[in-house]
Amino acid sequence: MTEDAASGDPRTTDGSAPAPGTRRPGGRTARTRAAVRDAVLAGLTEHGYPGLTVEYVAEHSGVHKTTLYRRWKDIEGLVADTLDLAGEDDWTPPDTGSLEGDLRALAREVVASFADPSVAASGSAMIAAGFQSERAAAALRGYYTERFARCEAIVERAVLRGELPAPPEAVPGPPAGTRAHTAPETASGAIDAGALVRSVSAPLFFRLFITREPVEDAHADQAAAATLAAARAGAFTLGSAAGSTRHTGS
Repeated sequence: MTEDAASGDPRTTDGSAPAPGTRRPGGRTARTRAAVRDAVLAGLTEHGYPGLTVEYVAEHSGVHKTTLYRRWKDIEGLVADTLDLAGEDDWTPPDTGSLEGDLRALAREVVASFADPSVAASGSAMIAAGFQSERAAAALRGYYTERFARCEAIVERAVLRGELPAPPEAVPGPPAGTRAHTAPETASGAIDAGALVRSVSAPLFFRLFITREPVEDAHADQAAAATLAAARAGAFTLGSAAGSTRHTGS
């Protein structure tokens, strides 16, 4: 969860943190948000959501609590903005040249991100906050929705390379005299890319946050292989027998 604090975007007119999806403020406002984010993550890791206070954030960020109340209102606002800030980085999904390689690399990134105990603790704390605050939950959903949306490029590239099957009715043959690239464009709309990329991390998150088991590269490779096999079998192809249930959420 990182952010480019060197943004040149102007701060909001009232000095408040920007709403999700708006341009990032730059200069002093960016530095303030980064300091507050670091303090929120430290407090969540140390005390959990129930023990996090505005006073703690003020002390550890160097930002006066009056400013915190004015800009973020309360702890929920601070946690939500921390998640919004985490999603404003320039991370891109792996591009190894094959769907198999991309899925394996993506799964291994999940494992690597939780190999550092401090990172794992803060990530777990943010997820736990989503169970205790509806606003934090909404921000968490937004963070992962945006993250997985970036990952859909993996599926789009695989379709263009012809690595994923599509039902014949979804990919009509190109009319005589037309360019063949119309088929991959049609096929890309037949694959539920969001469901496919979610299936890579789902078993890893289950081990991390439900059963509290360790995860290793072998588990990442297994998750990637299972997703690849399912994708090749048409499990994520909308309208096919294997993928007849449309994906509806996270």
